[in-house]
Amino acid sequence: MYLRGHSLEFLLKLCENDAVAKGGRDPRSVPKLPKEPVRTRFAPSPTGYLHLGSLRTALFNYLLAKSTGGQFILRIEDTDQKRTVPDAEKRILEDLRWAGLQWDEGPEVGGLYGPYRQSENTASYRDTANKLLFSGHAYRCFCSTKRLIELATQRHKLGLPTDYDRTCASISKSESDSRALKESHVIRLRCPDQYPRFKDLIYGTVGREQQSQEATRQHISTFEDPVLLKSDGQPTYHLANIVDDHRMDITHVVRAIEWLTATPKHIFMYDALGWKPPNFAHVGLLLDQHGHKLSKRKGNLDIAHYRDENHILPGALINFVSLLGWSHNQKSDVMTLEQLVDIFDLKFTKGNTIVTFEKLWYLQKHHVQLAVERNGPEMEEVIHRVLKALREHPELNQKGEGMLRGRDLRSYVAAIVQADSKGYTTADEFLKRNDYFFKSVHEDTHPLAYGSLGPGLKCILTVSTQQLIDAASLMKDVSQESWIAERLKSNIQSIISNICEAADAATKRLKSRALFHYLRWALAESHEGSSIVDMMVILGREITLSRLDRAANLCKDAQGNVVEVAQRDPKGSHETSSAQRDIPTSSEHRSRHGLKSIKINQVGSYRVS
Repeated sequence: MYLRGHSLEFLLKLCENDAVAKGGRDPRSVPKLPKEPVRTRFAPSPTGYLHLGSLRTALFNYLLAKSTGGQFILRIEDTDQKRTVPDAEKRILEDLRWAGLQWDEGPEVGGLYGPYRQSENTASYRDTANKLLFSGHAYRCFCSTKRLIELATQRHKLGLPTDYDRTCASISKSESDSRALKESHVIRLRCPDQYPRFKDLIYGTVGREQQSQEATRQHISTFEDPVLLKSDGQPTYHLANIVDDHRMDITHVVRAIEWLTATPKHIFMYDALGWKPPNFAHVGLLLDQHGHKLSKRKGNLDIAHYRDENHILPGALINFVSLLGWSHNQKSDVMTLEQLVDIFDLKFTKGNTIVTFEKLWYLQKHHVQLAVERNGPEMEEVIHRVLKALREHPELNQKGEGMLRGRDLRSYVAAIVQADSKGYTTADEFLKRNDYFFKSVHEDTHPLAYGSLGPGLKCILTVSTQQLIDAASLMKDVSQESWIAERLKSNIQSIISNICEAADAATKRLKSRALFHYLRWALAESHEGSSIVDMMVILGREITLSRLDRAANLCKDAQGNVVEVAQRDPKGSHETSSAQRDIPTSSEHRSRHGLKSIKINQVGSYRVS
């Protein structure tokens, strides 16, 4: 049996020991999903907003219900009127819908088991409390708040548990009934000396059969006896929770492990009322990197923060939360809500979970790609975010209007998102990464420090500057009517074939890379992002050719002004001329322009230093 007053760690240790010693469920085994449809519930309190931990609780209950063809019920536990936040219920409903967790029964939906707000069901709680009074499993307590505080203070000083001393438990029924008519009081549960054992779906059997006499003597005058019905007639969690779960025919409850120590009380109350309890699964806490419980300061922020400030997609956040305390055997962690329903089982992780937010950004990138492929609501959300970010950057917004050439801004942004979906994390970062679609390039590029052509610069040693300029100029041969991806790709391949004529495979690869590096520098100042072909299609023929002309002129200016002759001594060293030393290619200058140290020598080929 379960001992009163013991910690959560003590209970979990009993789970492991009893499973082995008593032949119970092996803690490493995983229970199978029920074959019949189950009914689960998520019961948030509107004293705050939906946060990462509560979203995980909602998700696990949703997945358990949907994977068995059952029902997911939403219940609002709003009995704590003093702490209720005015707009919390509205926000909870909005956040759940945004995350895709639509409930089958509950507020704004209805159902056969209403009401779904506890404040509308107070009569039922009072009736149940009276049943427990009648059966002797509960009693009225008339102690004042002052006395209870003094009692708790005194016991704390003595190193004793601060539970109640049952002063009012011995009051006769007649006296209790009489005083109840005129005195303020609460109704307390009369807890047993030994709680019944129960099976948790994650931790197995909870409790032990015998408690030691020493423990009994130590706690002989200490009684948990929690309050069930407050003096204002409102129920506490312990009472309302079991009444509603029974009334709504809830079969399974997934909740945080913090409630594991309270579950024996609930099982005792179910037994006292002759009701069948639901199956319980208690999932571990969410911890930060230092092993501390996740808090608002350490990532357990409300869902609006992830949605509105970090621009996280609902699919990415749900995917991320699903991996916090649950494991699977799939090849990839990237899963949609539909896929999670299909593969869900009860393979919850024992113990607490350390939250690593780097994983969230990894999943975000993949879900943006999924959104683009599906071209559904999440794609619209991404486009909306980028448009909003663009409006918040007037310097890009105003210049971007000139880039449209009569095109619709939304369609223009949508094309950029489709072309560079792999690079999306947040709208602000995406806009920064793709700013060359909204402004001119090379406006302040120094003619002698233009060559930031990206990684793999060995390739440019195989092609002369003039070859690259001439090759790029052949894009003019593509007419406005033919300015589409297929034709542009074909044209680039033809250009590569011309400059690689009679070259071996290795040289061909290098020359091909040289051309693409040059085009990326010319069109986007070497920014990473969409493919060259997609870039040309989105920019359009006029802007593309204009940027290629600008790049060619920069190259010619550099060739005409640099006096640099690379000379090798017998040992292979390089002598640098005074003209070369005057070239502004310092790290500060290169950093300002996003450039690497690349120059053009007199013979017209690239030189990397």
